[in-house]
Amino acid sequence: MGRGEAPTPAHAVRPGEVERTVKRMNGLVGGLVLVGAVVGGFTDCEQSQGDAARRTGTKEVRIALQPIPHFAPLYVAKEKGWLQEEFLRQGAIVKWSSFPAGPPMNESFASGKQDIGLMGDAPAIIGRAAGIDTRIIGRSSSGPTALAVVVRKHSPISSPGDLRGKKVATVRGSCAHHLLTIVLRNGGMTTDDIRFLNMSQGAIATALEKGEIDAAAVWEPLITRLSGQGTARVLVDGTGLKKGILVIVATKAFVDRNPVLVRKFLEVYERGREYIRENPREAARLLSGEVKLPPVQMEKVLARFDFDSRLSDDDIAELKASEAFMRAARIIRERVDIATFVSPVPPGPSGFTGGSSPRGAAPGTIGVE
Repeated sequence: MGRGEAPTPAHAVRPGEVERTVKRMNGLVGGLVLVGAVVGGFTDCEQSQGDAARRTGTKEVRIALQPIPHFAPLYVAKEKGWLQEEFLRQGAIVKWSSFPAGPPMNESFASGKQDIGLMGDAPAIIGRAAGIDTRIIGRSSSGPTALAVVVRKHSPISSPGDLRGKKVATVRGSCAHHLLTIVLRNGGMTTDDIRFLNMSQGAIATALEKGEIDAAAVWEPLITRLSGQGTARVLVDGTGLKKGILVIVATKAFVDRNPVLVRKFLEVYERGREYIRENPREAARLLSGEVKLPPVQMEKVLARFDFDSRLSDDDIAELKASEAFMRAARIIRERVDIATFVSPVPPGPSGFTGGSSPRGAAPGTIGVE
């Protein structure tokens, strides 16, 4: 500290500290995941709207997502233009950003470049532990069968116990990593009993094809893609073990200042969910290009998910279990209080409470201890 410079309080966040912490954690969690945001998925018209927003001072809502089926209702709403239309009625426009994974999305949040984002429970908790001031406003999806430990199609491995001593890969700190630890624990093992490898989903697919690994813990659409190619088969999925929750987060500042937009976002998400339920084949066609999965396979994948955005008590319990797992594995250092991480969303005139009022709870309540 130079002369004349005031000491920094121990609890204060130093400039750039959150970004550096997120990058450190992303490196730990992402492994070989590409750390670099790819802005895309929006049209020239939407880009020009963004330019106009900066010129006129119109509110611009920045929304981040990933090209995976777990966020299907929002992709439907995007393709149909529903969210853009609803936000325009509220005097706001949408700026879309697409990311290859949760870690680079966290970096974008840490840099103040996003307002709302959809990601797995793990990166959401990691970002919060790193000091990013976000809140969970809803659940994007859950799907126990969309999360699995897979082995090569003709592998002799027939039970979790057969994984002992084998090369098993996953993305460290992901929901799949959590599932793997549960599967091993149920078989009386830990990751010390296998040859654990931290790899991205893309690298896992290649390694399975080449026979360089014996098994992997992965999620959709890779499960369906590998099964369809005849590369791998499911050894055990999340049924009865892990629900596979993904969440919708928003910065606390955005939630506090824009409760109407938060509510409208969740209402549009619900509209997308209903469309998928009533038109699964057409929804699969709309999503096929984004997810890079043929429509026939896409329709089967969509059937694996529950897209209800409301968090249940079971969801809250799983978020707590995920947080405890990441602390035990030393993926995060700071405890994340799930009760305060989940933000209550005020009910609208129609009574729709959105994602953070659990199913069966009174409107505006969180339903956590």
